[in-house]
Amino acid sequence: MLFCSERFFLFFCAVFAVYWAMPWRKARVWWLLAASFTFYASWNKWLALLIAASTLADYLIARGLDASPNHALRRLLVSLSIVGNLGLLAYFKYANFFLQSVSEALHACGSTASLPLLQVFLPIGISFYTFEAINYTVDVYRRKAPAERDLAHFMLFITFFPHLVAGPIVRARDFLPQIRRPKRWDWNRMHLGARLFVMGFVKKAVIADRMAAYADFTFAHPESCGRLMAWMGLFAYALQVYCDFSGYTDMAIGMAHGLGYKLAPNFDMPFLSANISEFWRRWHISLSTWFRDYVYIPLGGSRTGRWRTCLNLMVVMALCGLWHGAAWTFVAWGVLQGVLLVGHRGFRAFCGRLPLLDRLLRTPPGVALRVAVTFTVFCLGLVVFRSTTFAGAACLLDRLFVPHYYLSFPMQTDAFWVLAAATLVCHGVGRTGLWKALVVRLPAPVLGGGYAAAMVAALLLMPDNARVFVYFQF
Repeated sequence: MLFCSERFFLFFCAVFAVYWAMPWRKARVWWLLAASFTFYASWNKWLALLIAASTLADYLIARGLDASPNHALRRLLVSLSIVGNLGLLAYFKYANFFLQSVSEALHACGSTASLPLLQVFLPIGISFYTFEAINYTVDVYRRKAPAERDLAHFMLFITFFPHLVAGPIVRARDFLPQIRRPKRWDWNRMHLGARLFVMGFVKKAVIADRMAAYADFTFAHPESCGRLMAWMGLFAYALQVYCDFSGYTDMAIGMAHGLGYKLAPNFDMPFLSANISEFWRRWHISLSTWFRDYVYIPLGGSRTGRWRTCLNLMVVMALCGLWHGAAWTFVAWGVLQGVLLVGHRGFRAFCGRLPLLDRLLRTPPGVALRVAVTFTVFCLGLVVFRSTTFAGAACLLDRLFVPHYYLSFPMQTDAFWVLAAATLVCHGVGRTGLWKALVVRLPAPVLGGGYAAAMVAALLLMPDNARVFVYFQF
């Protein structure tokens, strides 16, 4: 059930109506839990049983962690939880990748042996809910959060359907207390939820799915692209992946508000970042902070000297790349991001020794230059991220920088320029805070009419075939 499909719309309306008609808090919890498992079972009923079993195991482990004063036993239990969750992730997502990599290494050494691949089906959202389970058991182990005693509450934390399949990655200490709070109808909150859902729907249906046509052609046929076509396709993919994922996040947060829950924001206009470090603080925030708190800081963070800090950054970003997909291109993309972060640290130290350069880079023209460079560097990294092979990435990079005869897109490009301009204008409006000021002042009928008009326009402009969200594959 895609968020932008008619089937999901009917599903959510039914869940929403029954939820607010119930006067009992406990009944609402069980209703949301049933809805969440129904939503996940619509993808695959057997995988719904898998998530139920793994959630039960984490619940019991956390209860043991909370009750035991024995340090050795607690270390054993938390290790069991981490290994179990990462083991499921490795089996379903990475087993064939590693088997194929070993086979290719054997062939490179002259061996004719090959390892058989497994017949496995990747569970939707497994990368997200396994990280949620790990942050819960680790926080209980660290005594930062108590173990949840109500099994239904814990299962709802893991399976809450708005964020189940593509995040944001939710922290237990933020979500579990909300389950226990009484929920009361709040028109302001419903308005916020509706606004976020409409905004996310427009991002996904109008911008992301339209930009996908340009990106798909460019990455599928890089050898057929001229320089202009290659750059247009690359920028189209950057806008597609941003509007697709942030659109999903907006819809998820909006629906959660409609049910009385608050999810943490996952994006903060990252294309306006002035450097790569700032970019990663504003892009996929829940994943960046997860790696910071559960990998980077335990490795020593930035407290262990310059070279060790650089190594920690490289390790974290390589793992971040592997999290995105079971392919060496994703690992290479992660390593590239680590190199950029290390390079930024060095450049920042260099600017510190040149006050004039530092002041110039902080002027409005300097900031604009840094934003443009950061965006371009991010887009160039997407060449490796999106390409299925290194040869394809090299071919597209060649088309981006080496002059070739002029080729035009086999489709109209008007939509690209209009949607790119609209995205730029919306970022500018969001940066100035003008939209928030207008929302407070406009009468409710005007706002309602505007949201309805936006939904109608999105339904008319969206492509005939709705695309699966990009981050469902991760």
